[in-house]
Amino acid sequence: MGHAVAKPPMSAEAFLAWDAGELVRHEFVRGKLFALTGSDDRHVTVAANLYTALRIHLSGTPCRTFITDMKLRVVEADAFFYPDVMVTCSPADAQQPMIKSEPVLVAEVLSPGTAAYDRGDKFAAYRTLPTLREYLLVDIDSRRCDLYRKGADGLWVLHPIGADEAVQLASVDLVLSAAALWAEVPPAQPSASGH
Repeated sequence: MGHAVAKPPMSAEAFLAWDAGELVRHEFVRGKLFALTGSDDRHVTVAANLYTALRIHLSGTPCRTFITDMKLRVVEADAFFYPDVMVTCSPADAQQPMIKSEPVLVAEVLSPGTAAYDRGDKFAAYRTLPTLREYLLVDIDSRRCDLYRKGADGLWVLHPIGADEAVQLASVDLVLSAAALWAEVPPAQPSASGH
C-alpha cells in the first residue's frame, strides 16, 4: 500500500471527483487516501509480461486485460484499487470506461512495502468480489507465485508455484510458462550490506 495522504475522510463519490484532477494515482479505502509510489524495472517488466500474455491469449474474446492504471471498485470494502493486472469478462465492465468492478482474475506483483498488505487486507477486500475466481501474487525476489483459486464450495485454495513452474490460470484458461513470466526480468540485486 502507498503512503497515507493527510486529507479528511471522503466518500467514494467525492474521491472520484477529487481524483480526476490528480497527477498521482491514489487508492481509496473506507474514506482514506493512499498515494501510490513508482515501481522498479523488475516489477514493471513482470507485470507487462503477464499483461501481454493475457492480452494475446484473450484477443477476440469478450474478456479484457488491464494493467496498473485502471481503477477496480470493490463496493463491499468501500475501496478503489489499482491492481497490477486484472481481467474482466463482464458486459457491465465493458460499459464503464474508467472503472471496473467484476474481474475474474486479479494479479499483484509484490514489493517489500506492499507484500503484507497484498496478502492480507487487500486480499480480504478482493475476496468480497463475487466474480473473482483467482488472485495471483507474484514474488519477484524468489521468482515464486502464490495463486489463490476460489473453489465451487466458495473456499479459496492456495496453489503455490515454484520458480521454474508454469502458472496455470483456470479463470482464463491460460498456462503461462516460467520463461514467459520472467522474460527480461533482471535478478534481485544484493543489498549493500551483503545480506
